[in-house]
Amino acid sequence: MKILQIIPALGAGGAEQAVVDINAALVAAGHDSFVVSSGGPRVSAIEAAGGTHITLDAASKNPLQIIANSGALAQIVGDHHIDIIHARSRAPAWSAWLAARRTKCHYITTFHAAYKYSNPFKKLYNSVMARGERVIAISDFIAQHVVSNYAVPPEQVTTIYRGIDLTHFDRAAVTPERLTALRTLWKLKPGQRVVLLPARLSRIKGQDVLIEAMRRLLDQDGPADVVAVIIGAAQGRSLYVKELWEQIISGRLRDNVVLAEHCDDMPAAYALADVVVVPSLVPEGFGRVPVEAQAMGVPVIATDLGATRETVLPEVTGWLVPPDNPAILAEHLQRVLQLLPAERQQIAVRAAEVTRAKFALPVMTRATLAVYQAVLAAGQDATAPAAVAETADV
Repeated sequence: MKILQIIPALGAGGAEQAVVDINAALVAAGHDSFVVSSGGPRVSAIEAAGGTHITLDAASKNPLQIIANSGALAQIVGDHHIDIIHARSRAPAWSAWLAARRTKCHYITTFHAAYKYSNPFKKLYNSVMARGERVIAISDFIAQHVVSNYAVPPEQVTTIYRGIDLTHFDRAAVTPERLTALRTLWKLKPGQRVVLLPARLSRIKGQDVLIEAMRRLLDQDGPADVVAVIIGAAQGRSLYVKELWEQIISGRLRDNVVLAEHCDDMPAAYALADVVVVPSLVPEGFGRVPVEAQAMGVPVIATDLGATRETVLPEVTGWLVPPDNPAILAEHLQRVLQLLPAERQQIAVRAAEVTRAKFALPVMTRATLAVYQAVLAAGQDATAPAAVAETADV
């Protein structure tokens, strides 16, 4: 197969990681992999794995640039005999869709989020992600969103969860030196237990909910040896950061809350944690944090919204709580921090089993390559080229 993935840029993010992972899987399976983007730090990973990166201003939302990109893509399809264009974001998807119609190339998409729309024009803009011959959804929550909002037949949508590299998120591989380095960086006291929240600093991620839950926990004679470590870049949200600090100070939580802007060793961060909290106020399309934490054997408390209902099994691998409810979150923190070692071990074992079966990287790559093969097989069965073009217009 000759597969071309297109994405705005190859920086940080779940969609970008998926592009890198599928590129590597294609090459390892003996196929030809092409990635089109505007560039970024992960271009080197594409090329190191044996894929071909082609630079194009794929991040532009300018209609004229999108049209120009469609012509450039059509040329790439012809030059490299591309079988399938796989689009992962809306602006470049329009270029990809136009190029696919022009060249009769197969076109598929991955829906990475429940894109919002407040008017018909925004919905039309989003709809390009629902026009693939096959639409991949990163969770059943997203699949239902696609079917309900864009009139896509359910049989045209395939749920493929994001894949986690279990060789990276492997508790046994985390050395004591790595743990000590993080404890020193975060100025943790000996014996302090860690409540971990990794997410960009944004109101929708609920950092303020966790801070209020910590205040309630400590005011209600909760364990004094607990510290919440909040990892996340502010990304320019200085006002929100100021509000978080004011909340920490007014709640007398200087010794019990750490704001860490960045962490280069997330496996070690998870290994240090006694519990991972995901208090998002809006539904997640998938959410890697609960899955990564469970791969590391850490109990998870997450908001009962979106795809966390699929990634966290209540009372088995973690707990689900109502959104924006610090009181109930505090109760669950108290419960988890009181777990006996045998109970924690039981959760860790179950979480590892679920992660290996549903969220391991090979599960995701095999399922995605199977979609490519199914699309090509269906195309070979078509009686005329027009049949393919008609499908792409759905």
